[in-house]
Amino acid sequence: MVSSVLRDARRIVVKVGSSLVTNEGRGLDEAAIGEWSRQLAALVRGEGGGAPREVIMVSSGAIAEGMKRLGWTTRPHEVHELQAAAAVGQMGLAQMYETKLREQGMGSAQVLLTHADLADRERYLNARSTLLTLLRLGVVPVINENDTVVNDEIKFGDNDTLGALVANLVEADALVILTDQKGLYTADPRRNPAAQFVHEAKAGDPALEAMAGGAGSSIGKGGMITKILAAKRAAGSGASTVIAWGREQDVLVRLVKGEALGTLLVAQTQKKQARKQWMADHLQLRGAVLVDAGAAAKVRDEGKSLLPIGMTAVEGDFSRGDVIAVRDLAGLEIARGLANYASAEARLLCRKSSSEFERLLGYVAEAEMVHRDNMVLTIK
Repeated sequence: MVSSVLRDARRIVVKVGSSLVTNEGRGLDEAAIGEWSRQLAALVRGEGGGAPREVIMVSSGAIAEGMKRLGWTTRPHEVHELQAAAAVGQMGLAQMYETKLREQGMGSAQVLLTHADLADRERYLNARSTLLTLLRLGVVPVINENDTVVNDEIKFGDNDTLGALVANLVEADALVILTDQKGLYTADPRRNPAAQFVHEAKAGDPALEAMAGGAGSSIGKGGMITKILAAKRAAGSGASTVIAWGREQDVLVRLVKGEALGTLLVAQTQKKQARKQWMADHLQLRGAVLVDAGAAAKVRDEGKSLLPIGMTAVEGDFSRGDVIAVRDLAGLEIARGLANYASAEARLLCRKSSSEFERLLGYVAEAEMVHRDNMVLTIK
């Protein structure tokens, strides 16, 4: 199964933990980051006979690097000191990835996120648009939690969770979590020599959490349990997860070639099916747009996006990112999807071409009112 899941994946999120990035806290591991950067570049270019991939790196390590630069040997407990360490460490972390990716001829971008960015629908869409634009430009985004501003209420808590949320955000095909373990075992192999390696399982299987020690165990804190739960979260949007040893030679390149490395946790829902089912089941629609016969035919019969020029009226009060209905002139719902513009803006855009958006709004977010990737037909 690993062979088909990773070989067929076109958009991949790679997460690497602090222990690997900082060589167990001794400072940024330049050689390791250089190796991962080389492999990321190979994936983007489709080298080695594979198809070109879109890749996003989620990297820990800012606080550990900041502690080293500040001369601290013990991790502080005060939130403001952790935030200060993150601020110092982010400079080195971003610089290292930028340098190593540039050596491979790749552009890079630093993106810092908090839970609040993904909980707020408009900020969620803005983050998504930014990341998809970077991928389209062939740039490798390097993402970390914005530790300089987080507190206990808004922090992700670990970058395994962040990796899963990013996979959901960009609708990735696969999440690869690189760790200091070969993968998942039936028990902690450092304590139980009888532990058996798990090559493949279903993401979200409750038995996996028991294997990893449970959420409240000493094993689970910051360990394998966060990876199990991240895989479960990623599976919600159809992304399967591989947990593998980050220092395995050419681990990323070998995975996308179909080699069975690490533990594969398979998503039980297809990526598009999961997203479209969520929209189809949305009970609280915030509004609707009415469209002319031509636009209705393109949406219903040709699977096209809805352009504002085909809209005749806007109903309700909704924000960017809300699920809205698309109705024909008879008032019959033909589709529903995510609005790229709020209702007040949409009213200004009715019957207008994209060339007029900037004059009317002062900016251009998207050419479509509802993109076909964010739309599901409700009548055929």
